[in-house]
Amino acid sequence: MAANLSGLVKKLQDIMRNDPGINGDAQRIEQIIWALFLKVYDAKEDDWEMEEDDYRSILPEQYRWRSWAHDDGKGTALTGTELLDFVNELFAALSTLPITPDMPRRKRIVRTMFEETNQYMKDGVLLRQVINVIDDINLESYENMHALGDIYETILKELQSAGRAGEFYTPRAVTDFMAKRIEPHLGEKMADFACGTGGFLVSWLRELRKQVSTPDDIALWNASIYGIEKKQFPYMLAITNLLLHDIDNPNIDHGNSLLHDVLDYTEKDQFDKILMNPPYGGSEKKDVMRHFPDDLRDSETADLFMSVILYRLKAGGRAAVVLPDGFLFGTDNTKVNIKKKLLAECDLHTIIRLPGSVFAPYTPITTNLLFFDRTHPTERTWIYRLDMPEGYKHFSKTKPMRLEHFAPVDAWWDDRREIIEDGFPKAKCYTAEEIAAGGYNLDLCGFPHEEEEILEPMELIQKYQEQRKALNDDIDKILARITAKLEENA
Repeated sequence: MAANLSGLVKKLQDIMRNDPGINGDAQRIEQIIWALFLKVYDAKEDDWEMEEDDYRSILPEQYRWRSWAHDDGKGTALTGTELLDFVNELFAALSTLPITPDMPRRKRIVRTMFEETNQYMKDGVLLRQVINVIDDINLESYENMHALGDIYETILKELQSAGRAGEFYTPRAVTDFMAKRIEPHLGEKMADFACGTGGFLVSWLRELRKQVSTPDDIALWNASIYGIEKKQFPYMLAITNLLLHDIDNPNIDHGNSLLHDVLDYTEKDQFDKILMNPPYGGSEKKDVMRHFPDDLRDSETADLFMSVILYRLKAGGRAAVVLPDGFLFGTDNTKVNIKKKLLAECDLHTIIRLPGSVFAPYTPITTNLLFFDRTHPTERTWIYRLDMPEGYKHFSKTKPMRLEHFAPVDAWWDDRREIIEDGFPKAKCYTAEEIAAGGYNLDLCGFPHEEEEILEPMELIQKYQEQRKALNDDIDKILARITAKLEENA
């Protein structure tokens, strides 16, 4: 099954490259996702109908995948202009399905999936070919569904080179390592307040699944996650991702975590565990910043999400968060206030400095993993620098970071000791007093200066293309922040 699916994305993209209505990988992937969602949802409905005598689909019968998508080869399947007209009608119907608050989430997600989704294709014959490829996927067994869940990773990895979509994908090696180190337990609730394509949710579920042995355990496992995602495209990806990983009621909201007064959160809004890679480099407007206390108010997206995490982590809870270098060394008032709050209310016990290019080709920004528990104020913080693995000059789309690259951290984690290499600290413990005396600058155990590497011509071209894209993205973000400031003062 996996072998047959491995070429699925390429086959579909090759078909859609001939369609005049589609421009770029991001639109091609969005096209794949809405059709794949309907195919997977139809397979799930087969299961639900077998399990529940009174199950009724939220989909009108004519819009269920089984009713219109299959091509029996007898010339009766919709195609051409007729298919395009029907799909446009389907989109209009599904985006306005009647829903109620007490309706099961597995039904409500159909409407939210289609409310802001686009159908770009203009060639109905090519659309029929796309539908046929997806309809041929056999999802009748658990093994096949599981295999497609793994192949789905290839779709998400494509996002790294899909322009606007790259920000939604965190490498699986990073999400798996963080999920393991946060130590999931059955009965706990985990949240990701900017869940993107659902990578952290899936890594948590994969790690927690090892503890499942009874039907009651399965119910706890299924109800253990919560996500919220602001943008429609990654929201679609996350919902489909969870359906493929056996979550029948994907508990993901389509919304913005920053549009809620953090002071209004109560214990019922808090979670046992939080796993996140907050969007960073973004600029938020005044109507977003007003939801935060004056001393924590900033236009930097990552800073605001850190505040949300601090208000929504339960007493005794644990968090693991990806943050850029700018948070570590930032000395502006807001960043310092957030770090003071973090150290005063939580035990920031570990920071892992990641090597550069982990998120290539989307961004060259160097990132860090912060692990903290809401148990007691920080007394000391261990900082560990994870160097580039032997034989690697940099990570790339074809040579991404893998879970085994975290082996040095795993070996060090439970038997912590100071490590000095070539006169530079690679691992060191700092007291809270030392951190405060340094102005809350956490930019410690950094990477020594490296000599410039000499690359092959094609590698050099790719590197410069990646750097140019990242620089353009940074310039766009800076311009957006300047514009936001001007609008505030207007």
